[in-house]
Amino acid sequence: MREEKGTIRLQECIASDTYRMIIEACCAEDMKPGQFVNIQVEGFSLRRPISISSIEETTFTIVYKAVGEGTKKLAQMTAGQTLDIIGPLGSSYPLDIEENDVLIIGGGVGVPPLYELAKQYRHKGKNVYVALGFQDKSSVFYEEEFRNLGCQTYVATMDGSYGTKGTVMDAIREHKITCDFVCACGPRMMLHAIEERYTKGYMSFEARMACGIGACMACVARDKKEADMYHRICKEGPVFPIGKVEY
Repeated sequence: MREEKGTIRLQECIASDTYRMIIEACCAEDMKPGQFVNIQVEGFSLRRPISISSIEETTFTIVYKAVGEGTKKLAQMTAGQTLDIIGPLGSSYPLDIEENDVLIIGGGVGVPPLYELAKQYRHKGKNVYVALGFQDKSSVFYEEEFRNLGCQTYVATMDGSYGTKGTVMDAIREHKITCDFVCACGPRMMLHAIEERYTKGYMSFEARMACGIGACMACVARDKKEADMYHRICKEGPVFPIGKVEY
């Protein structure tokens, strides 16, 4: 973890209210899939935690939705401007796994951190299945990017305007994906549905974070199996084994 100034190399809108930003920063060399950065936005006291979507030697990519005042202001920034960044933060998905087949499940803004994971699993020769869920066709992003990695990729939209109508679980059933090792990130309802069906794998959790480094204890979650044990989503998480924490 380090604090440094990063330089924006690219900022573009890739879907409805969804932006992709490439940032050049030295901390990219330390990043792992599933981790996040805390970004200072001018005029706001609290930093914005945003997951890392892709990692290169000297740059990394974030994909975020401009929904609040902070992220809307972030979306107005352009190439050449600098950002104050703390990162990389949090835990990551494990890369050294025994399974040859991996099912990656992402919902909405939970999709971005799974892209680098899929890329690294493909580099290791894993068979990667990807199920992505969105509200509608205008919100869909990264479908082709996952396919270009060699992943078998399927999309679901809640309104049925693109792909399977319904949730990612509907898409998994429709396409008869039987892989039982899962890596997921997305809204709570999606994670609950995954936990009801799968026992092997890892999930990344979202939480309201203040400090992002585990000091303020604002994002704690209870351990499901060990009494009186709590985990900080920003520190011990955001990635946990399936069935590890209450949420």
